[in-house]
Amino acid sequence: MTNPIVSYPRDENTPVSHLPFSPAVRVGDLIFVSGQASVDKTGKIISGTFEEEFRRSVENLRDVLESAGSDLAHVIQTRNYIRDSANSPLYNQLYREYFKDPLPARTTISGCLPPTLHYEIDCIAVPKVK
Repeated sequence: MTNPIVSYPRDENTPVSHLPFSPAVRVGDLIFVSGQASVDKTGKIISGTFEEEFRRSVENLRDVLESAGSDLAHVIQTRNYIRDSANSPLYNQLYREYFKDPLPARTTISGCLPPTLHYEIDCIAVPKVK
């Protein structure tokens, strides 16, 4: 049995983090994307409404996936972190704008983020078929 090839894809569109983690790790045909929050391309947190932070976080996720040869349509699982559960109805509405049927497996945890963030998302995906 051979070991799967491990790579750490990134390009100029991959958001930067000042924390010690890789934005994405590809192992064989699985892509693991670290938590993406509402940050700009330099890693600076951009505060806003829940909706603004949600959209920026998912757009950052999309950029990381594209650098790894995937996209939102190839996400097989998401983990979502919401600071305030009162945003759950809006979260579900926005989530359906970005993720279509058949939906990926999903976990959502609330009340776990620092006051500087409303939302964060990570995922597991597979590459786009060439």
